[in-house]
Amino acid sequence: MYRILLFSFLMPLCSFVSFAQSDTILGVWKTVDDTTGKEKSKVFLYKDTDGKIYGKIVGITDPARQESTCDQCNGSKKGQPIMGMVIIEGLQESDAVYEGGTILDPQIGKVYKCKLWRENNQLKVRGYWGFLYRTQTWLPDS
Repeated sequence: MYRILLFSFLMPLCSFVSFAQSDTILGVWKTVDDTTGKEKSKVFLYKDTDGKIYGKIVGITDPARQESTCDQCNGSKKGQPIMGMVIIEGLQESDAVYEGGTILDPQIGKVYKCKLWRENNQLKVRGYWGFLYRTQTWLPDS
């Protein structure tokens, strides 16, 4: 009888834990071109030792761009390979939304304020410049 009660208590708790883990933004995501709808790259989102979220490019779909460098970037990223480049930096979680950091568009070398959140098994990625923003939808890499 004791085992049945313990099992009936732990089962919903285990379900909750697995649901919470499936709702994470960590892992590999496919970026999608806004105009063509085709996959452009893969970005690996991870939590660093400082507890903040970072993202680096781990795959580029177009073979002609796989060796490309960030010629438009400023600072230490100028001229560096885009493959392996950290493009999302310093996001912190606040009620299932990650913000307070930046995102780099390596094609044009611009850095924007960034906000991420999950919606319908997709990742919404918003870059801000002043009052203007653009939101992309990234897909899980399965």
